[in-house]
Amino acid sequence: MSVDVFAIILFGALLHATWNAVVKGGVDTLLTTCMIAASASLIALVAVPFLPLPAKESWPFIGASVVFQVVYFVLVASTYRIADMSQTYPIMRGTAPLLVATVSVFALSETLSVFAWLGIAVISLGILSMAVAPSAGQRKGLVLALINAGVIAGYTLIDGVGVRKSGAPAAYTLWIFLLTGIPLAAWALATRRGEFCRYVGRYWRPGIIGGFGTVASYGLALWAMTSAPIATVSALRETSILFGVVISASVLKEQLTRIRIVAACVIAAGAMVLRLG
Repeated sequence: MSVDVFAIILFGALLHATWNAVVKGGVDTLLTTCMIAASASLIALVAVPFLPLPAKESWPFIGASVVFQVVYFVLVASTYRIADMSQTYPIMRGTAPLLVATVSVFALSETLSVFAWLGIAVISLGILSMAVAPSAGQRKGLVLALINAGVIAGYTLIDGVGVRKSGAPAAYTLWIFLLTGIPLAAWALATRRGEFCRYVGRYWRPGIIGGFGTVASYGLALWAMTSAPIATVSALRETSILFGVVISASVLKEQLTRIRIVAACVIAAGAMVLRLG
């Protein structure tokens, strides 16, 4: 993996942690999520006319990814409504690399170096160690986070294959976000129209930040998957937890325990090992 690709994935990780913090910090996590998805959809709508269509072989993957993405956004909102970001974000982002690595090797016949496997293991160990830090009364949130980890692994594998078939990584990514935002915005308008419109009018700035963050972070990850193994990109992207922990403590004012600090350092070490792969 080149230095440029490595740096781009880390920047995408920062953007990912940022938009998750926007959701967690929202007055209403579900409406905030719908607003972010709608914002991402509008960003995509502006850009797609200037890009070539993805190859026809990739459209079934786009359709499947949209289903997974909608479920993912709903689970993110539901999880953050009842649990700390510093507790559940590590589980959502940390369990997925193990699932992705296993499937990509056995089902997609990808080959990973010893350093890559070691980096994946260390990153995952660090994130999961952080996830088991004591946090009272949040069991339901942890269960939702584990379910969402499976969803994340699902769309990561789908898009890892689909983006390679598309011949147009940017267009592939933008079509996913364009189509994902439609059902979420439609639901908000159909069930909570007045409330949603007032919410957007008041909090549109965080919505735009979140929309840009989710489009850019995933777009950069998919681009990276065209030149590096899916499992490696997926694992390195999970260093977003380093940024997420800092944001949750400094901005969201969540408690940052000693074990979470140690786990964050383990993740950083894993990222360096993965870089050697």
